[in-house]
Amino acid sequence: MCTPCCVSQMACCCGPAPCSLCCSFCPRIKQSTSTRFMYTLYFLLVTAICVTMMSPTVERAIRDHIPFYTEMCDQLNAGENCEKLVGYSAVYKVCFGTACFFFLFAVFTFGVRTSTGCRAAVHNGFWLFKFLALIGCCAGGFFLPDQDTFLEVWRYVGAAGGFFFLLIQLMLLVDFAHRWNKNWTAGVEDNKLWNAALALVTLVLLTVAVGALAFMALFYTHPQACYLNKIFLGINGSLCLLISLLAISPCIQRLKPTTGLLQSGVISVYVMYLTFSALSSKPIETLVEGSVNQTVCTFPFNSGAQSDNKIVTGVGTVILLGCVLYSCLTSTTRTSSAALGVCRSTSPETERARCCFCFGQDDSDYESQEEEKEGGQGVIYDEREGTVYSYSYFHFVFFLGSLYVMMTVTNWFHYDSAKIEKLLDGSWSVFWIKMVSCWVCLLLYMGTLVVPIVFPKRFEGIEA
Repeated sequence: MCTPCCVSQMACCCGPAPCSLCCSFCPRIKQSTSTRFMYTLYFLLVTAICVTMMSPTVERAIRDHIPFYTEMCDQLNAGENCEKLVGYSAVYKVCFGTACFFFLFAVFTFGVRTSTGCRAAVHNGFWLFKFLALIGCCAGGFFLPDQDTFLEVWRYVGAAGGFFFLLIQLMLLVDFAHRWNKNWTAGVEDNKLWNAALALVTLVLLTVAVGALAFMALFYTHPQACYLNKIFLGINGSLCLLISLLAISPCIQRLKPTTGLLQSGVISVYVMYLTFSALSSKPIETLVEGSVNQTVCTFPFNSGAQSDNKIVTGVGTVILLGCVLYSCLTSTTRTSSAALGVCRSTSPETERARCCFCFGQDDSDYESQEEEKEGGQGVIYDEREGTVYSYSYFHFVFFLGSLYVMMTVTNWFHYDSAKIEKLLDGSWSVFWIKMVSCWVCLLLYMGTLVVPIVFPKRFEGIEA
């Protein structure tokens, strides 16, 4: 009974077949989605390894519990206490291998338009060999010559790539906000509960944004110091109010009736997170009161910068994983404009609301597609007539994502040595990168509202 299942799994690992679980009760899955999901697992595995390498707790636990740890480090030429296998330098080398892996696949799959060729077969299968290749690329980074020069150069490459991925992440967020609102608005006419859900979620998002602004105004400002914090809190709060008023303005509503406060609520919450992250990344500011230097404008708990860093890293990781999963579950290329939030070309009669925020297409669209189900999970071959997303662009996004993970885990530019505790201090470069990201996100969203008004003929017949 298990023979067909075992054969199917061997084909999954070594052959050009899409990976499917050995579970007949699992819901059917599209070939394109299963492929992207497997690459996402690779990416998440590398991310977990990088986070582990930067954890002081893990470093101490390994040093205290592994017998002959010092002798092993000497045999591996890994430095004192294996300092070359942990800390920022190790993360740089692992992410270098991961970036090379995805970049090579981006070049290899460039121009692929059909899933029947040999390059598409390699992209959609041979998972065991690709996993071994990923391990080889990550291990190869530890054997590069002239490590100091490599780390210095790779630092600037990672900063540039990480910033470009941050822009893609912002565009994905704006796209997600438009799709969410359009999706739920589509069900309002049929069921008023969708209207109630839309109003409730919008109210929650706006409340969180206002609460976050009040929290930062209370704890990250001081009557006699932190003037830069006050300026940027005022600017970002005003811009969030501006986009909310712009979204419900009559001229916008007349041209884009599905635009509302839900999108501006999502953007405002993300901008408030970036603002908190930027303020937490600043160097610690002190105020002299009498003969005592007092730290001001920090997190209200006693942990100081370490508490700020943990919260920012945790929330940032969740947002990163959410964007990766969103890009995995949606097509990378679309016929409609992502900036306008168009899920796909559908008539109002067939459009319906879904809780999945317009991830992919309806299952009814693939009822006629060929399905294979032999002892395991059903696979829908949705790329028989051509690819549904750009293979090369998909890998290029993961290439940039690898650089973004590298810079995020190592706190961007700020490092002095392989000692992990050094990375918990503030950095002006990180502050400005995150603050500029706030304004870029706001400008992107404003652009999706204003551009159709400035160029109405270009968007005639397209409903946002």
